[in-house]
Amino acid sequence: MKVLKKASLKVRDRVRTKMERDILVEVNHPFIVKLHYAFQTEGKLYLILDFLRGGDVFTRLSKEVLFTEEDVKFYLAELALALDHLHQLGIICILCHIVIIDFGLSKESVDQEKKAYSFCGTVEYMAPEVVNRRGHSQSADWWSYGVLMVNVIL
Repeated sequence: MKVLKKASLKVRDRVRTKMERDILVEVNHPFIVKLHYAFQTEGKLYLILDFLRGGDVFTRLSKEVLFTEEDVKFYLAELALALDHLHQLGIICILCHIVIIDFGLSKESVDQEKKAYSFCGTVEYMAPEVVNRRGHSQSADWWSYGVLMVNVIL
């Protein structure tokens, strides 16, 4: 369950949260977290998502979990399939996990012809065109994918 306090959300964050919910409603893929229910109370927003026993990759990497070469191949293949599915739906995902769980930093309705100009995500994983704010397309996701690949292999 993802819980967000309304009082701590800036206007920009509210827009991103709504976009995240909209994307989760639209997307159906085995390697993308499923939204089961969303609701709000006076002070909080709730997203009821799949339970992911192993947690996300970035948390595991920060704890210096070493993956076997077979694990890396398997996880990267899953991630590539999920990323391709999002691109087919016109969604750029700046920050990805093995099961993609965070769409708060995503853009909808972006294809190879259109560019996004948002600067969001984890800087270490950003493509040069994102960092330089020259506008980016789906190829920036594949750059981030490559950086992730290097991080889990090393």
